[in-house]
Amino acid sequence: MKNIFYAGNNFDGLSVLKRTGLEVNLVYIDPPFATGQDFLMNGHRANSISSSGTLAYTDTATGEDYLETLHSQLDLIKQVMAPNASIYVHIGVNVEHHVRLLMDSVFGKRHFRNSITRVKCNPKNFPRLSYGNVKDTILFYSHSSNDMTWNPQRQPYTELELLKLYPRVDSEGRRYTTTPLHAPGTTKNGATGSAWRGMYPPEGRHWRVPPARLDELDGLGLIAWSKTGNPRLIKYADEAEGKLPQDIWYYKDPANPMYPTQKNAEMLRRIILTSSHPDDVILDCFAGSGEALIQAHSLGRRFVGMDSSEWSHQVIQERMSHVDKEWIIADGVPGLRDIRTSRKQAQSTGNARRDISQGFTPSQARQTLFAEV
Repeated sequence: MKNIFYAGNNFDGLSVLKRTGLEVNLVYIDPPFATGQDFLMNGHRANSISSSGTLAYTDTATGEDYLETLHSQLDLIKQVMAPNASIYVHIGVNVEHHVRLLMDSVFGKRHFRNSITRVKCNPKNFPRLSYGNVKDTILFYSHSSNDMTWNPQRQPYTELELLKLYPRVDSEGRRYTTTPLHAPGTTKNGATGSAWRGMYPPEGRHWRVPPARLDELDGLGLIAWSKTGNPRLIKYADEAEGKLPQDIWYYKDPANPMYPTQKNAEMLRRIILTSSHPDDVILDCFAGSGEALIQAHSLGRRFVGMDSSEWSHQVIQERMSHVDKEWIIADGVPGLRDIRTSRKQAQSTGNARRDISQGFTPSQARQTLFAEV
């Protein structure tokens, strides 16, 4: 399957995607934040909010209009998600509580996984009658309760963390710590509730592993004995897997973005690696700068991107000129501006710019949108 970019309204693009029968395995979207403002471009760079430059996209829908539109988009997105798919919705603090209620409504409260705090910038020191805003939110939901792709990306410990977590040093200079060999809860009939070397686990607890395994660990020199004869498991810092991910992330966006909504590439790589497998299909129907699509492609995934902004089209074409993709322009959407392509590329793009939103059977739409490479 080719990578796909639908250069038009995502309501139309999602409807066409649904008719093809193709399911996506991961969704990342960065929809408008209901700021009530226009975002501009100046030359080939995103502008700060000001009165100069040309319009990149409009974020003027607020209140009920904003929420109703996003609710409809989320409904359509859910319809094209595979059973094991997840969705990450990147949203601003001014509407995150409203959007979470929408997500609960569409995906179900039981499928809520995390509200991730993303620290996006350095502290702000200008005067205001409130605390400085340095974060936004990523709402993480799964399509189903148990069947979901989950490859948590462990992170290395810092030197300071290693010193704190592994405070002891053995005779060979290896840093280590010890942890209890018993855990809460009792075992009435199992081996973990029986005596080991004449010793029972403390009242109300059980051994973490059967006594036979405790003998193995002791034979390997991995049990430390206290002066009072209390056994504890030895864990070495140089064998630590790293820390499991938490719900506070530190990822700053580019200082000079090519598009107003361009997000941190490493953050997107983390999401893609965690919630998809190679050759899975990643959907971003608010593609903006195309960063999520670029990272999906670089990690061996396929993508379906959508955006109605001409500036988004131009930025994505320039950034992804080397990527094999089917570029589809809906009927009535203007062509691209200031794009230099080879004759072969122009011919290929021209063939793709057909109106596929009308008069196609599902099988024809599938062949047109998702032709095999």
